[in-house]
Amino acid sequence: MTLKILALGGDGIGPEVVAAALRVLDVAAHSVGLDFDLSEDLLHGAAWEKYGCFIRPQTLDKAKASDALLVGATGGPAWDHIIIDGGPEEQDGLMKLRHELDVFACVRHARAWDALLDKTPFRAQTVRGADLVVMRELCGGAMFTRTRGREIHADGSQRAFDLNEYSSAEIERFARVGFEVARRRRSQVVSVDKANVFIAGKLWREVVDEIGKSEFPDVELAHFYADNASYQLCCQPTAFDVILADNLFGDLLSDQSAAIAGSLGMLPSASLADLPRTGRVQGTAIYEPVHGSAPDIAGRGIANPVGMILSLAMMLEYTAGEVNCARKIEGAVDAALNMGHATRDIGGTLGTDAMADAVIAQFRAL
Repeated sequence: MTLKILALGGDGIGPEVVAAALRVLDVAAHSVGLDFDLSEDLLHGAAWEKYGCFIRPQTLDKAKASDALLVGATGGPAWDHIIIDGGPEEQDGLMKLRHELDVFACVRHARAWDALLDKTPFRAQTVRGADLVVMRELCGGAMFTRTRGREIHADGSQRAFDLNEYSSAEIERFARVGFEVARRRRSQVVSVDKANVFIAGKLWREVVDEIGKSEFPDVELAHFYADNASYQLCCQPTAFDVILADNLFGDLLSDQSAAIAGSLGMLPSASLADLPRTGRVQGTAIYEPVHGSAPDIAGRGIANPVGMILSLAMMLEYTAGEVNCARKIEGAVDAALNMGHATRDIGGTLGTDAMADAVIAQFRAL
């Protein structure tokens, strides 16, 4: 197959880490005889500076015609004040992209790397061997609600609101992808909610429970309140396999899980619109690191590219179906770290390109 890939560097350190990952892609694709057709475009702040919009219609068309998108971090203070007419997705190029592609299931993978155990806030014996996925529902909830606003009362006081709303259909489709991810791993799911205080949380728990019992009886399911999930993730990170969470709780828990890996720069993600029982995804998927655009270090060549490189590995697994190649990239990252290769955020001195070089060298050696 020829994989059609659109690379969107984004803002800040985004273009730097995407460029590093594309170098790894060249080597990895060649090793398995995978052909790909690569194009590039601008997103969010970079698009605003050149075109006066956060994402062009032409870019959306290219995205929809692609198999996979490799996306760098987006955003920054220079564009935070800009308000566009329309819903929340109009205020952010990446949110617009997620909305248009309907990539509602975000898979965020965190693992404890042996070489980085002393870079985490955990005792080594607590975190060693931790390997988990936080599934974040990405196209609903408070992030995308139209029921939002800000009111100024006659006495000068203010009221602001963002409704956290979900339909049963939104929860069902997300749960199905989460359970399928668990089937590909250790078949254990923890679903997170606040059913004790939120009506939306009650619906979330009921729907996830029904999907689990009726369609995935082979997957072990437990329900945690969000605050307890956060606490248990700190106390016993090795106990988790797959965590299902809504847009808000998923955002929080996935960043918390980065502590397990030693840095937010180590976390990859895949945003999917489907996941079959076997084989590769059919719809367009987005692959991106979890970290932000870090404008304070942009252009200095010191950003950690590992989160983007591991996102590339997820692309090879989910979109290309090259599971062994994906595992080989992960093994190359592990080997490079074990040899002491590291960027500044994880206690090393290497720059972005040098870290990519180290991963490529280990990939070729495996």
